[in-house]
Amino acid sequence: MFDRLNFPQPWLSVTLFVVWQFLSNDISGASVVMGLILAWLIPQLTQGFWPERPTLSRPWRMPGYLLRVLVDIVVASITVARLILSGRTPKPVFVSYPLELEQPMAITILASTISLTPGTVSADVSDDQRILLIHTLDASNEQEVIDAIKQRYEKPLLEMFQ
Repeated sequence: MFDRLNFPQPWLSVTLFVVWQFLSNDISGASVVMGLILAWLIPQLTQGFWPERPTLSRPWRMPGYLLRVLVDIVVASITVARLILSGRTPKPVFVSYPLELEQPMAITILASTISLTPGTVSADVSDDQRILLIHTLDASNEQEVIDAIKQRYEKPLLEMFQ
């Protein structure tokens, strides 16, 4: 139905409509009509800024990935807290991570996952989208960081997106 009405971002349209109804603090004919106009018009005007929609070849793997990330966030939080409380001087390092991922959305998810995990931050993606620059709070071996990210995050993302 949304495709026939030319809603390029249907979930955005639904969200805009609902948010408008909450902001108007009244459900009346005028607020519903205005909400529908905004829900249609804003995605039309911003359509050129949206990237192509990624295709998930194995979407059922996403819940397992999210669970892994949540567990890793908790474990990394404890590890960083121990490091700080121990008084040991961390060994920060920048790592140039070679990307196998090709889809921009998959690279964004990987970079976001790395930044969400305490102790690591995605700093930059090369112009050709082949290298991800990562800052890690404490690492003795760059290759260990690369191997861990490849196995825990990039490999599952490759399976989901390609």
